[in-house]
Amino acid sequence: MIGKVSGRIDYRGEDHVLIDVRGVGYIVYCSDRTLAALPGPGEAVALYTDLLVREDLMQLFGFPTLVEKEWHRLLMSVQGIGAKASLAILGALGADGVSRAIALGDVNAIKAAKGVGPKTAQRVVIELKDKAPAVMAMAGSLPAAMGAVPSTDEVIEEIAASQPAAEPAPRPQSSAVAQSDALSALSNLGYAPSEAAAAVAQAAQDAPDAGTSDLIRAALKLLAPKG
Repeated sequence: MIGKVSGRIDYRGEDHVLIDVRGVGYIVYCSDRTLAALPGPGEAVALYTDLLVREDLMQLFGFPTLVEKEWHRLLMSVQGIGAKASLAILGALGADGVSRAIALGDVNAIKAAKGVGPKTAQRVVIELKDKAPAVMAMAGSLPAAMGAVPSTDEVIEEIAASQPAAEPAPRPQSSAVAQSDALSALSNLGYAPSEAAAAVAQAAQDAPDAGTSDLIRAALKLLAPKG
């Protein structure tokens, strides 16, 4: 498995780049958004990658962040979403936009991606909505991430395991840690610190024992436009 490619851009195509890694060229397919953000030929670049292997095809897909790569993996697990549709969704919304749209059940936002119909968009939201908070929580802990992208279940377990053992029967996750991680995830989505903090505080007050995923989900509902 090729998980990351670092080198210099040899040339750029309409939907891919050729990255020269010490004399070996890797063709890496990217979303429109990612391609637009990449430097020009001859410049250094590093992309997290996902390798698609079929009987008659091998393709590398590149992503600027581990969160976007994780969303690609999850989107590809939905029936009717192939690599092309996944890149279209990520290109239209970005990783943060996908997190927000799926967490809030915004089918119209997913449907705005080129080639994604209403039924497929609805399937994406239904199948991935419960996984969005964990991916968003992962975004808050990415500065320390140096290896492979963890699954959503591993993310939740990692956050829970990070709390200090103090009492004989501790709760799975302390309220302070859960609120901190939830606040970090909301900040990464672009919410102002004051409104994010208020929403997380209200969510924690309503459900004192809630973990990170539940706090994010509840806070997003509080932050969603009314009416």
